[in-house]
Amino acid sequence: MIGSSTAESADWNYGRREGGTFIVVGEPLRGMSPGVAGGAVAQADAVTSLPGGRPAIAAGAVLVVVALVAVGWWFRLRRSPAARFRAVLAGRDEITVLLHPNPDPDAMAAAMGVQALAGTVDTDVTVQYPGQIQRQENRAFQTVLEQDFEQIETAGDLEADSVVLVDHNEPRGFHGSDAIDPVAVVDHHPGSGTGAEFTDVRPEYGACATILAEYFDELGWEPHNTDGGPSVSDTLATGLLYGIQSDTKRLTNGCSPAEFDAASFLYRGVDEERLDRVANPQVNAEVLEVKARAITNREVRNAFAVSDVGDVGNVESIPQAAEELLRLEGVTAIVVLGRRDGTLHLSGRSRDDRVHMGKALKASVKDIPMAEGGGHARMGGGQLSIEHMEGLGPGDGLTVPEFRDRLFEAMTGELQ
Repeated sequence: MIGSSTAESADWNYGRREGGTFIVVGEPLRGMSPGVAGGAVAQADAVTSLPGGRPAIAAGAVLVVVALVAVGWWFRLRRSPAARFRAVLAGRDEITVLLHPNPDPDAMAAAMGVQALAGTVDTDVTVQYPGQIQRQENRAFQTVLEQDFEQIETAGDLEADSVVLVDHNEPRGFHGSDAIDPVAVVDHHPGSGTGAEFTDVRPEYGACATILAEYFDELGWEPHNTDGGPSVSDTLATGLLYGIQSDTKRLTNGCSPAEFDAASFLYRGVDEERLDRVANPQVNAEVLEVKARAITNREVRNAFAVSDVGDVGNVESIPQAAEELLRLEGVTAIVVLGRRDGTLHLSGRSRDDRVHMGKALKASVKDIPMAEGGGHARMGGGQLSIEHMEGLGPGDGLTVPEFRDRLFEAMTGELQ
């Protein structure tokens, strides 16, 4: 097991018969209240007082009753943090996993872990964060591991009333954060924040991702499991390991023994190629060229912009260009279009409360056959066949300039 804590051994008590009564000798079982112990004795007494009961049979029945009560109480007290946390998740239909402002890979990896646990109890999860994901390392983590996190600016943007904090223990960095009362907190930073139903804060640990890795180990999950049991996916194992590495400077600073145990547990499930891409993000010439074309070709109407970057070899350059354009002064929402293999790819970003980017992109493609679009308030994407957009199948079709107009209408709310 990851970590250094071990279960204490149970104190099994014993007893003797005096006449028709079974007497408990010594203290009650460890962790068992006198009332519970007394209940066990009462049940034993009831057994031994049965008409015609023989002493040997009665004594055996007594031991069985006491043992069952003791084992049940012991398991209740010793239930692992992982099981208790999963029970909190199971008690809700949906939760928001809230990251700290400008989240780093450790926070994002911990959120991925919560998502995986919640998926086993049919709880819907939205991962949200204030601030921005700007650093190349952080963007690479999100892009390479295909994670969808939603930016918020106020407490009103939170998707669910039930909030779980990871990698911080007090909400901060956005309007209304002081009023949030999280139901659960999982963190490794010092602080006084707690969850209403669950708190697991371990300042001695080097990363929050380590705690989530321990949860999976405690619950019997295995990385890259081929036996049909619960499995830590390669994506999750890669994310958790890099979260640990990033917060401990590649396991060289601020580590506890738990970090090395967690890394050993996760390693056999890691996708080394994707781990390398996250750890060593590169900005190739095409990405820079696409960003340059997005800037040059942008059309701005009021605070909204649409830019057509033309043909691209790597569709991942389109969301990176959208993120770059959103940094432009005076632009609060942006959609970038790019083509590859007959498909028009869309990537949108918004920091404007008036624009729900996912809904805007969904509205812009709703009448186009074989098209899809959507996302969250701050981030969205979509794709459509250029042939279908231009008139293949039902409908009169749209030209690219007409589709650009439609995108502006969707961002302004004229098209819904």
